[in-house]
Formats: sequence, C-alpha cells, structure tokens
Amino acid sequence: MRLEVPWGSEGRDIRIPNPPVKSPVKPLKKPRRTAIFCDESTGLKSARFPTLSGIRAAANALAPVGVVTPLIEAEIRGESVHIKAECLQRTGSFKLRGAWWRLSSIPLEARAAGVVAFSSGNHAQGVAWAAQKLGMPAVIVMPADAPAAKVAGTRASGAEIVFYDRLTESRESIAANLATERGAVLVPSFDDLWIVEGQGTAGLEIVEQYRAATGREVERIAVCCGGGGLSAGISLGAPDAEIIVVEPEGWDDMGESLRRGTIVPVQPNPPATACDALQTLRVAPLTFGILKDRRATGVSVSEADVAAAMRFAFETLKIVAEPGGAVALAAALAGKVPLKGTVLLVSGGNVDPARFRELTA
Repeated sequence: MRLEVPWGSEGRDIRIPNPPVKSPVKPLKKPRRTAIFCDESTGLKSARFPTLSGIRAAANALAPVGVVTPLIEAEIRGESVHIKAECLQRTGSFKLRGAWWRLSSIPLEARAAGVVAFSSGNHAQGVAWAAQKLGMPAVIVMPADAPAAKVAGTRASGAEIVFYDRLTESRESIAANLATERGAVLVPSFDDLWIVEGQGTAGLEIVEQYRAATGREVERIAVCCGGGGLSAGISLGAPDAEIIVVEPEGWDDMGESLRRGTIVPVQPNPPATACDALQTLRVAPLTFGILKDRRATGVSVSEADVAAAMRFAFETLKIVAEPGGAVALAAALAGKVPLKGTVLLVSGGNVDPARFRELTA
C-alpha cells in the first residue's frame, strides 16, 4: 500500500506493513430514530440519518484525496495496543474526512456562494482545504485565542477568518448570520449527518486494518471527543466494537450525558484545559443519540495525563499529537481503558511548537 504523507516527505513514498484489505463489514440494524435535517445547499428538508452505507459512500468520495492513516502497534504495560494516527491525515487531523464528504455533496450550482464554518482550528483547516480544492470560497469563524498553527493552516488554504470571543460571543450565531447574508452553506463541526458519516470512514479503516494486522476483530475503540462527530461516526463505521469516548476533566459532558441518559452541558466555569479542540459546551442530539444507541461509555483524563501522552507519542511512536488529539492515548496510559483488543485514536497533531515544548518538557 502507498501511504501519502502530506508534509515532510520531500516527495518520497512511505510503505507500511499490513495494508488494509477489503473485507465485508456486518450491516447495522436499522436505527431506532430518524431525524429531520435541512440541507442548506438546497433548502429542502428530508428524513435522513447517518448510516453505514453513507459512510461507505463517503469513503469512496474521500479515496482520491484523503490519506489512509497508519495503524501503529505499540506496547503499554506489556500489552499490545494499536494507535490510529489521524495526526498524519491531510491538514493534520481527522476533520478532513467529514469536511470533504460534506462539501463534495453540495450540488455544483450551489457552490459559488461558498461555505461558512465555525471551529477552534481542525475543522477550520479541513473545511478550508476542501473548499479550496473544490473551488469554493470559505469563511471560518474562529476564537481569538485559537492556536497560531491552526490559524496559519486555515489561512494557507485561502479561507477568510472571522474571529470571536469564545467567552462572550456565540460562534454558532455569528456563522449562521454570515451564511444567511452570503447565501452560503453552513458546515457545523459535528452536528451534521454528512460530517458524522465522513468521520466514520476512520472506523471502516480501523476494522480492516486491525483485521489485517492481527487476524482478529477489534474489540474496542477509544476516541477523543468534543462534540461527538468522530466517536459517533466511528461507532457506525465499526458497529461490532465497544466505543469509549475520552474527554478532558471538567469538559466531559458527553461521558456524563451517556451516564445519565440525557444531554448534560458542561458545567459553569469549567477548568482551563490545553485541549482546545475539545472545548464543546454541549453535545448535539444527533451525536449523543447515536452513541447512546451504541451503548458507548466515557472516561475523562487530567491535564497531566494529556502531557504524558503527548510525550509518549513523540518519544515512542515518533508522532506529534496535539493535546486534544492525545486524550484517548492518555486514558490508556493512565489505566482508564482496557488494553487488549483496543485501538486508540490520535485524532490530530496541530499544535504550536512552543506550546508542544512547554507541555512535553
């Protein structure tokens, strides 16, 4: 298999062992709920729910542009685990998967007005990159304190950036107003069926890669969680695996919502966290409902756990993990998830160099 690495490869190809093989994935049972969604590109409402067939269609659409990121074997406390290195995806995170599926699904006649998205950085870069490749203008609403590396990456793909104060302003309202003014398509970071299906392509890859590497089926997948788009998508793309969502302490609203059986927002005055990508104040009914149906569970990790995971990723796996992208690995290193038969997502690697040195010192 040819692995295309989007930077630092100087035109060289890198070959990795145990390439994914085509294997059938057991079909999902029909979802218990159907939601009504509005496609902003057409203005039409229809009954639609993220599905395994939709994820497979997303994988076909992504194939010409995305990277099949490697599944790296590692050892933690004497037990073999596998790490899905989404930090090696184009734009440095898994977010390209959902962004490409959403934007490439917009009808050609609706693309001229472009797209509007809101993000602390990874979704921003994914949407900006996809929009540039598809010839669409993009406006991204980003917090004023977004990491410089993520702002630079978004600008490098030609997107217009509108900054906001995350403590006093609503990014959703700002983005919705911009989309209305410009006639653009609004692209949420997780509360969107195309986004969920696009992120679910990582689950398809995990199933195939783990089977090819071990001859067994993956038992569980630990996933970094902000709004739940990635974890919900993977739960559909890997329907036989146990799903564990991992969040920073004080920002573990998905885990708490799953424990209570109803959506619970982040409590007032949450603690400071280095995990800028996971600072979602409230999850969506769409992602929560999928994870609840799949009986997902949640754990939380400390800031010290996150820093230890970033060091482990750099020193042992030779990859760079941003704080939010390292929380699943952090949970494994801290003994908060079982190791046997487990795949851990390292979901992103977009971190400012100075901040990386500070956290891993």
